[in-house]
Amino acid sequence: MPPKWQRLADELASQIADGTYAPGDYLPHIRELVKQGKGSITTVHAAYKALETEGLVISSRGHGTRVQPQDAAPQSAVSGLGRLNRLKRTGRSYGPRETSTDHVVALRSCADPEFADLLEIDLYDEVVLRGRTFIRGDKPTVVALSIIKTRALTAVPELLQEERLPRFWQELYTERTGVEINADPEQRGARLASDDELRRFGINVASNVAVPVLVLRSVFRDDEGPIEVWEDVYRPGMWQVGSE
Repeated sequence: MPPKWQRLADELASQIADGTYAPGDYLPHIRELVKQGKGSITTVHAAYKALETEGLVISSRGHGTRVQPQDAAPQSAVSGLGRLNRLKRTGRSYGPRETSTDHVVALRSCADPEFADLLEIDLYDEVVLRGRTFIRGDKPTVVALSIIKTRALTAVPELLQEERLPRFWQELYTERTGVEINADPEQRGARLASDDELRRFGINVASNVAVPVLVLRSVFRDDEGPIEVWEDVYRPGMWQVGSE
């Protein structure tokens, strides 16, 4: 049985999907749902936070929580762990009005010392690279990159197929090997966007203009050590929504 906050979040998400709450509508105040017996203040708050993480609603202090307007320009994006949690909880790979493009699937030599260090491999060792650019509405929001050790191919050879995987690869790995994969705490930082990232975001600036971006990284491990590094680069001016 899922926890109460999750059941409430699923109920509200269904009501948003069927139009009970239309874009721009405000959801009931937290205390109102508490009076209706939907749970404690903590439970309702957790449900609202989950909906916000999924991009279904937007909350503002003193104004309440309302369904994300259809024409709202994205100002935030879900973290990689948040997308993973959403996939596990709802089976949905994408949030509202979200798609992806620039899909990359390849075997590559790892030439980045930082990634090699995080994966505990030698520089130029071969890795599986999977990447995409997330788009909400018509605006690219996140450039996502997953770098996976080739030993994962033994259990999940589908990692090299260009088609979308039927399920998240880590679930397939655990199902086939019996070994759990867990995430380290997300690492947050900032750096200057690369030319390729600016191209993916559709941002045209002079070559001497520095454009800072927010970067989140998650390292995933199994019993043998690190197996994947997942990096999200956020569009300039955007912020990250928590991972639930």
